[in-house]
Amino acid sequence: MAHASTTSSNTDSDHGPGQGKILALALGAIGVVYGDIGTSPLYAFRESVTHATKHGLSGEYAVLGVLSLIIWSLLLIVTLKYVIVLLRADNNGEGGTFALMALGQSVAKRTSPVLFVLGILGASFFYGDALLTPAISVLSAVEGLKLITPAFESAVLPLTVVIIIGLFAMQARGTDRVAAYFGPITLVWFILLAAGGLLHIVDDPRVFHSINPYYGLHLLANNGLLGFAILGLVFLAVTGAEALYADLGHFGRSPIQLAWSGIVLPCLVLNYLGQGALVLADPATIANPFYKLYPSWALVPMLIMATAATVIASQAVITGAFSITRQAVQLGLLPRFAIRHTSESMAGQIYMPRVNTLLLIGVLIVVFLFRESSNLAAAYGISVTATMLIDTVMAFFVIWKYWRWPLWRVLLLIVPLFFIEQAFFLANMMKILEGGWFPVLVALSIALVMLTWAHGTKVLAKVTKKNEAEIDWLVRHLEAKPPHRVPGTAVFLTGDPYSAPTSLMHNLKHNRVLHERNILLTIKTEDKPRIPRHERVQVERISDSFIRVIAHYGFMETPNVPKVFEQCRRKDLKVDFPATSFFLSRRSLKPTSKTPMPKWQEMLFIKLAGQADDASEYFQIPPDRVVEVGTQVQV
Repeated sequence: MAHASTTSSNTDSDHGPGQGKILALALGAIGVVYGDIGTSPLYAFRESVTHATKHGLSGEYAVLGVLSLIIWSLLLIVTLKYVIVLLRADNNGEGGTFALMALGQSVAKRTSPVLFVLGILGASFFYGDALLTPAISVLSAVEGLKLITPAFESAVLPLTVVIIIGLFAMQARGTDRVAAYFGPITLVWFILLAAGGLLHIVDDPRVFHSINPYYGLHLLANNGLLGFAILGLVFLAVTGAEALYADLGHFGRSPIQLAWSGIVLPCLVLNYLGQGALVLADPATIANPFYKLYPSWALVPMLIMATAATVIASQAVITGAFSITRQAVQLGLLPRFAIRHTSESMAGQIYMPRVNTLLLIGVLIVVFLFRESSNLAAAYGISVTATMLIDTVMAFFVIWKYWRWPLWRVLLLIVPLFFIEQAFFLANMMKILEGGWFPVLVALSIALVMLTWAHGTKVLAKVTKKNEAEIDWLVRHLEAKPPHRVPGTAVFLTGDPYSAPTSLMHNLKHNRVLHERNILLTIKTEDKPRIPRHERVQVERISDSFIRVIAHYGFMETPNVPKVFEQCRRKDLKVDFPATSFFLSRRSLKPTSKTPMPKWQEMLFIKLAGQADDASEYFQIPPDRVVEVGTQVQV
């Protein structure tokens, strides 16, 4: 589920972008959306057929069965589910797990808690994918060095580590410049995939039998657990498909569909058929059928291209991790993380230093833990199959309740897809002891963190509310007994616009002064990806000296307090920043025996709260204008 951000929202409308714009966006989609699935031919066919033949299946039977499963997986999972159906399930032009969750929650009120948990699990499994994709992609590309000479085998791991460190190091500089080359490079990659397949597709005409789904179904039906294990490896061919929906808001429906049907799908199928024909003609080539498609003189150029393609695929999932983390923070599922915008023109281009560091450490652990792409193949599929299953379940509610399809029609579409993906998921779960435990452990750990943070913030809000007075009561009290006034404007950040924030109460209690003008600012995250600019700010005058400002943001947007007050000018509220003080509450959380949370969860929440980034930095408030008021709160 890569959420790579390369351009602003470009969803289709009745007056959609012109033909030239669609083609340009389709080129961008090839580079970002399809980078991951475009690297699957490096290992998907090889791993599936190798596993089948190792367990006694004949070469022809294994090749045709595996090819049939790959081709029909591309048609049913990618083309039907994602390209045709889910791309139409947009939430104000945006896609992805959280967008689908919010869309479902807007119409399925009774099942809203279920969709909430599903959304958390889907996002959590994505992080497992984000750790595994760079590792398996770069490893599988660099392993081609061994074909040049076996002496290079010892260099595979060090070179992989160098490439991965370089990839994460460049994130701080922003990816918008690099992303401009992603589309053309990946387009060349797909053309080379098709060319390699065409060179060998005539080696054995029997390969065309694999287009018949009978061969894949026969392989599954007659080989029990072995068939399931092969199915789990076949799924490697469709990893990255979830990026189609996740990147809907960045490219639009038509460009993504055009790129898939016009370039990506035909090139992938040709390459897989070429690999199949090559192995049928010469079974020894199964050791590395992808690189064997090309003449010996093209080996080094193809190795370079494969490395570039895997870096691009990895870049997409890294950017996606930044995007989904920002959404989780906005939805109140994670503590605040510092966000840096790396492009003035592209709002989605962000860099999150702490997330980048954690991802780098995680990817390096994966590389050293598994060491070879073949070992990683067992772990890779679980994250993606789990995310796809969750998307399918949430799509059921959206199509039934939001689109208002008849139930029989929804079941006719969703049930077959659900059972196909469930088969993929169970097949991958069979590899739990071979490495599949890793993404499951990562996903469950992150889901636990998100649920703990969501629960803890609710508990904290209840505790805080007990110590706060209603703002209307406070204003009446201050008007009856006015304190000493000081010139200037004070802005108090508060989560509840109708209660007096702790920072205001402590300022009155300890300093015994009140500014001439006091603004209560609330940043509110809505269940929409983005909020139109004219709906951003809501200004309400409580009294002559108190003003309530509510700034509405979508869960895919980053709050910016200076810009909020720029928009306030249009509502006749002018704020002079050099004469304004921002009061923030800094809570020091302490454990208590009366907490509604289990002790371990309480301690985890306190630990997470201590790791949250500074509010002034997150909301982009000038640090020299901030006054922090410390309080101790027992949770």
